[in-house]
Amino acid sequence: MPTDRGPHGAPALALRGVTKRYGGTTALEDVALHLAEGEIVGLLGHNGAGKTTLMSLVAGLLRPDAGEIEVRGVSPVRDPHRARRELGLAPQELGVYPPLTVRQNLRFFAELAGLRGRDVRLRTAEVAGPLGLTGLLDRRVARLSGGEQRRVHTAMALLHRPKLLLLDEPTAGVDVETRARLIAFVRELAAGGTAVCYSTHYLAEVEALDASVAILDHGRMIARGTLRELVHRHGDSAVELTFSGGPPPPRLPWPVAHEAGVLRVRVEQPHLAVPHVLSALGDSARRLVNLRVVQPSLETVFLRLTGRRYTDGPDPAGAPDAADPARDAPGTDGDERAGEPGGGPVPSGERTIEAGRHG
Repeated sequence: MPTDRGPHGAPALALRGVTKRYGGTTALEDVALHLAEGEIVGLLGHNGAGKTTLMSLVAGLLRPDAGEIEVRGVSPVRDPHRARRELGLAPQELGVYPPLTVRQNLRFFAELAGLRGRDVRLRTAEVAGPLGLTGLLDRRVARLSGGEQRRVHTAMALLHRPKLLLLDEPTAGVDVETRARLIAFVRELAAGGTAVCYSTHYLAEVEALDASVAILDHGRMIARGTLRELVHRHGDSAVELTFSGGPPPPRLPWPVAHEAGVLRVRVEQPHLAVPHVLSALGDSARRLVNLRVVQPSLETVFLRLTGRRYTDGPDPAGAPDAADPARDAPGTDGDERAGEPGGGPVPSGERTIEAGRHG
């Protein structure tokens, strides 16, 4: 179970009133976040919400304009070297050296972290096993797949056994096997007391990690809590209908909204409301092509709080958080990502009926 305070008498991560601006753009405003030892927090938000900026601030790559940040009681602003010893960062962009072997990459980063000799060999074996890299240690990184390179990238952040791990889109562009390995390893790390801040575009990963949730929207922290708490407080259930042509305006006793060409009927027991909804369509039922029964879930929480869906996967341009200025800020990693964005898990809490043409 997560513990609020570590041996230093402080949480693994604490942000209080953190604000960051880039010229006239406010990337983060008055953000507060506490993360306990052994806790995984799923950091969610649309592209440009501020997720990468937040992680860059915690890692000491950027300085806040206001507020306080502490990593196990240490400020990355006042004592950056000590704070960095406590954390590991795997940013969105890959930071591997393709001409070197996996082993050489890991050795290089282990030595940067102050490890030498036998410790380097022990830590390399320690991270290579769970991430499926043992058989790849003597292969050049340039010859690995995008998913394998992503695993090497993550392994580098773990070599010094950090007490706080920052993972920014760790499964972007990876295969299903790599995603499963990473999620299993993150859970194992948390069970051992490591706190993990996990940014993702795949809501199903948050559920698989049994993570708490923090939602950023336009630089503000708009929700924080366990998955169960947020779903209970904000989750909606609904019947969603898609039509050929524009959706009709049916007369129903429940709230009705039009969202991106989809008719959304908010109702507490959607499976029981379906017959009533269909009968209210009249002749418009002939144009119905899809009907979806949506139960309360993290997806509906996000939709209700932000007014927008949380796309299941990175944006079509393949650049998550593309509008986040931290991606281009000095001191951040600028290497290009390997691989193309892959398909993500199907969000839970929904059932889809392919309706075809009714008549």
